Amino acid sequence: MIKAAYGTQQYRTQDVLGATPLHLVVMAYDVAIVACEKGDYERATKAISLLRDALNFDYAEVSGGLFRLYQWCLDCIRQGDYKSALQTLKELRDAWATVENRYRPVPTNAYSPAAIVGQSA
Repeated sequence: MIKAAYGTQQYRTQDVLGATPLHLVVMAYDVAIVACEKGDYERATKAISLLRDALNFDYAEVSGGLFRLYQWCLDCIRQGDYKSALQTLKELRDAWATVENRYRPVPTNAYSPAAIVGQSA
């Protein structure tokens, strides 16, 4: 059992260390969403606070809007309204995941069909 827990923790560490900044944001949303689904006040507030505290206010219009949404989610959770916070977090997570997918680098593959046939790509 300890081995399994260690392996999971080691995998998570590698996942975080290898993640792009966009993926880290999506991962933070995932933590907040799961915490809200479980009614885990401490973990939900930590995850949302992390998202809030990572905002870059050099982009005031966007970061200000996100700041207000995060504060609203925190207020909902403090009042025990996990459902409202959860809905907002899921919508925000979906938007960030869409951005992440749009800007995900295309892996280069030495074994592409063109390389195998000897054609230039």
